[in-house]
Amino acid sequence: MTPAARIAAAIEVLEQVEAAEAPADKVVAAYLRARRYIGAKDRRAIGRRVFALLRAQARLDWWCARAGLAARPRARVLAALVLIDGESPEAVSGVCDGGRYHPPALVSGERAALDALSGQGLVHPEQPAWVRLECPDWLLPSFEAAFGAGAEAELRALLDEAPLDLRVNSLKGERETARARLAEAGIESRPTPLSPLGLRVAERRAVTATAAFREGLVEVQDEGSQLLALLTDARPGLAVCDLCAGAGGKTLALGAALRGQGRLVAADVDAGRLAAARPRLRRAGLSGVELKRLGGAGDPWLARQAGGFDRVLVDAPCSGTGTWRRSPDARWRLAPRRLEELQAVQDELLRSAAALVAPGGRLVYATCSLLPEENEARVAAFLDAMPGFAPLPVEAVWAEALGPSAPPEGACREGMLRLTPGRNGTDGFTLAILARERTLS
Repeated sequence: MTPAARIAAAIEVLEQVEAAEAPADKVVAAYLRARRYIGAKDRRAIGRRVFALLRAQARLDWWCARAGLAARPRARVLAALVLIDGESPEAVSGVCDGGRYHPPALVSGERAALDALSGQGLVHPEQPAWVRLECPDWLLPSFEAAFGAGAEAELRALLDEAPLDLRVNSLKGERETARARLAEAGIESRPTPLSPLGLRVAERRAVTATAAFREGLVEVQDEGSQLLALLTDARPGLAVCDLCAGAGGKTLALGAALRGQGRLVAADVDAGRLAAARPRLRRAGLSGVELKRLGGAGDPWLARQAGGFDRVLVDAPCSGTGTWRRSPDARWRLAPRRLEELQAVQDELLRSAAALVAPGGRLVYATCSLLPEENEARVAAFLDAMPGFAPLPVEAVWAEALGPSAPPEGACREGMLRLTPGRNGTDGFTLAILARERTLS
């Protein structure tokens, strides 16, 4: 593809992202899947441009408004060519020549706007904080409550591109074995700093095309998510329930920890996502995992299983603020009412999970959110309503599950663990470990 054709494709993809309810990564994947003729380099170039533009959307929209352009995908792409790529208005006009597969020619208003943007950078001192930091203005107070003076640094880190992390399946081999197998495929990696099972790939590569992935030796999983599964502390012989299993990413890690000894149930309300877990379980060499589709909080299965699990993991549906590096469009899809709805869902899940925990067992509550409303506030409300539970010190569980290392400095607060892109290089996630009394009153 010519550079102009790549730019035209990026505009088309962004228009589809804006019109769709699906996340941007799924829209990009579907677009490219429908166009098999696009080569690998072109695919990477289109994807990088799309996600770079999504990460800069508020700043581009601010400049578009200043230059008199409507904030639409084409206007953002044109503005980015000048503000980010440093192209001259003449060069942009040359790209937009109306040729086959090229963007249509500039109209007079567009050319005048590009002239006004020429020589400027993406950031301007007059931009308000929410624009500079690409964060909805109504969410800034929540980040400030969570991080205080460090809120701006964390929001800046959420603008970076996320690394590609892999979890080594301990049922299939050791970390150095996996590293060597990936190197044979031309993929360099290094051990992750916190997870003893993790590898971080040096650059974005097609890991899923390698023999190491096809044979179940490695699975794509962020280091933070790996730590969440490890801190659930699933051990051989225990009964474990992954109550919000989705497509089974953490179920795979829990199954490897159980090593085929014990009981593992992956439950979710989404039958389609559970079905997607089946081939992943087979590839990982896990058998005997129970997949349970739930009908909701009142599902009779929950009552029948009361007190039946030593470990219950609730990786709750949430705002996903900790994953904005991977899903930059998600920040603009979130609305105040949706955040309130999610908190109600989280409370309901905690109540359902609590009933499943055996005396002396543990409920592990986690989100990929950095907002206190979805984490500290939910745990506090739960503990007020459920006096039979008490928080366990994360530091102690870390030592049990991960060995002599300790959580990163500053990661433990108010009895919870919070890892962030800015401080720890992981996706943002928050975790609490809640123990049930051994004797029920």
